[in-house]
Amino acid sequence: MIPSSPVVIGLAVAVALLALFVLVRRLRAPSAEARESKRAHEAAQERDAPVEIGETYEFGVTELTDHHSGSEVAVGKVEGFVVFTEDIPGGLEPGDVIRAKVLSFNEGRTSADATFVGRA
Repeated sequence: MIPSSPVVIGLAVAVALLALFVLVRRLRAPSAEARESKRAHEAAQERDAPVEIGETYEFGVTELTDHHSGSEVAVGKVEGFVVFTEDIPGGLEPGDVIRAKVLSFNEGRTSADATFVGRA
């Protein structure tokens, strides 16, 4: 026979709610990948940029993406620092090596905008 005392029922409900709360917190918690991404982003905000405005750098294109301006830009990295390159020619593909001149830093100096200079 199952006890039907109000104290026992209240305790069972409290334990069930606690278990449900723990389950929901675990499901809503950021994944290990998200935590690592956040850590890397915070570390990037604290370091000095390895590029300088007005200088030209050579790097590999990691991806092509749409810029907020509506044009396609090449994305690459210089010493792990992300550089978005505008004015890219047609036919450019990930894996191509390009030269780009840095024009400005983005908010937080965690990335930079550049203009295409040529293929390497």
